[in-house]
Amino acid sequence: MGTSDAPATTVQDRSRAHAGPVVPRMVLGLRLRRLREARGISQEEAGTVIGASHSKICRLELGRTGCKLRDVGDLLSLYGVRDAAVREAVLGLAAQANRPGWWHGYADLLTDSAQAYLGIEQAAAVIRCWTPQTVPVLLRTPDYSRAVCRAVHLTADDAEVARRVDLEMRRSRVLEGTAAARLWAVVDESALRRPAGGAETMRGQLRHLTEMAAQPHVTVQILPFDAGCHAGLGGPVTLARLPGGLLPDVAFVEQHATVAQLDRPAEVEHLWEVVNHLAVQAAPPAETHGILTRLLAAADSTA
Repeated sequence: MGTSDAPATTVQDRSRAHAGPVVPRMVLGLRLRRLREARGISQEEAGTVIGASHSKICRLELGRTGCKLRDVGDLLSLYGVRDAAVREAVLGLAAQANRPGWWHGYADLLTDSAQAYLGIEQAAAVIRCWTPQTVPVLLRTPDYSRAVCRAVHLTADDAEVARRVDLEMRRSRVLEGTAAARLWAVVDESALRRPAGGAETMRGQLRHLTEMAAQPHVTVQILPFDAGCHAGLGGPVTLARLPGGLLPDVAFVEQHATVAQLDRPAEVEHLWEVVNHLAVQAAPPAETHGILTRLLAAADSTA
């Protein structure tokens, strides 16, 4: 068979152990779509074979749902895949795609869209984000996270707040280790001047942000007030690039704690233009340390 029928484990092998099911799920979907199209079989015909709707096949091929191993085996048979090694590789991906991510333990705190976002975030090789109101989640201290959680989740009790903070701290581990994601964040100056949790909390957050910005795989830029109106006025944006180079970039926009996933090429391209424009308008990365140092000095002087 051609290269498209080679064992499809490469992308998952390159991802972090804690990344969860998203990469194998997306690779599985891509794999099954290519096999189906090569045989000229419609999504409706594929769905009929496994007793599923057209929309279920569509979600499967987009990597948004898992699938029973028996159903994947039936689809492979329908698509004429007889090679034992290929079948084993694809079924192995299906098994990985059905395993819950570590964040499943926090499912009661997360919407379906937020869980989808976490799956992409935790598997990403590159993350770019624009945050106009707060410090990015991946760069927060526990105290700052606690202050933001209390402000946003008005009815949450202490136990829920503690779990939400723990969730954010676990998310930040994506920046740790030899397979750490590459993060490029543009942060609005207002996020660094807006008090959260008191003066000591903000000083600790600014010190932590300074330390993180010095890491070789983390780039932080600050968009100053005098930049005026800018392309990021529409709200927070996150773009994720998955490892391996085989899967398309994914974009997310957030409003009122609701995360929407955008994966149409035109939408993703537009948001890349937004974050690129913001990176040009923001102070260069070389100036970040000086800006944070001045903000920290100002915070210390008012203590």
